[in-house]
Amino acid sequence: MSLGLDHVAIAVRDFDAAVDGYRRLLGREPQLEPRDGASRAWFRLANMALEVIAADGQGAAGDRVRAQLDAAGEGLWIAAFQVEDVAASARLLGRRGLDVEPVGTVARVRAAGLDFVLTAGRIGAAPSPPIGDEAAAVPALDHIVVHTPNPDRALGLYGAKFGLDLRLDRANAQWGARQLFFRCGGAVFEVGASLTAPVTPESLGEPDRFGGLAWRVTDPDAARERIAAAGFDVSEVRKGRKPGTSTFTLRDAPAGVPTIMIQQTPQRETA
Repeated sequence: MSLGLDHVAIAVRDFDAAVDGYRRLLGREPQLEPRDGASRAWFRLANMALEVIAADGQGAAGDRVRAQLDAAGEGLWIAAFQVEDVAASARLLGRRGLDVEPVGTVARVRAAGLDFVLTAGRIGAAPSPPIGDEAAAVPALDHIVVHTPNPDRALGLYGAKFGLDLRLDRANAQWGARQLFFRCGGAVFEVGASLTAPVTPESLGEPDRFGGLAWRVTDPDAARERIAAAGFDVSEVRKGRKPGTSTFTLRDAPAGVPTIMIQQTPQRETA
């Protein structure tokens, strides 16, 4: 059913500050879209888009943003999946037992405590123009992370119900984590569960939560230099957990979203 990760939305209080932050982080100019009581900035990349959204006036969208900020504060809010037929996909998910609400041309889905959207999609749109050299801008998202207390529920929800393609189910005692890697178009939807936290019947019913974002870079040293020069607090470049990769961490990403940059080898372990 799902073709890919179309976009992720980040809810913020200070729209101008967050847009400026992601402009400097991604090295791209956004498209601004005020509508329905909310201000939006779209940063389009090769395989998905980032939506920064804040309440701005009266309207249903602005009311939803305010409610989200009151309930959970700033941060990752929505993951949107691109589907061929929104109405048909919404009906299918409803028959599969999910809470689905058609809203205009999209459908909103509430599952495991998280918000999702089904949309016809923006994948294939031209990337947002770079600030300066294209080679220095962030080209794509590598993966989005979700934390779950219940990996069996996650397998049923993200695999069987949403139709994401499970490529790897890995338990690593050294890291204290079980990781589920779902292919989601040109990106990866990674679900992590603790191997060390006590599991109780109550904890298995707790909601999932969004973790962070991992952005791809072509040259990690050059990307780190650019992002540090843009005013961010970044770690040194280090070897990634996967052989052949390099990563560095942003300690002060906009809206407090946990953020790493990663340079991947051509052949992904999850492919």
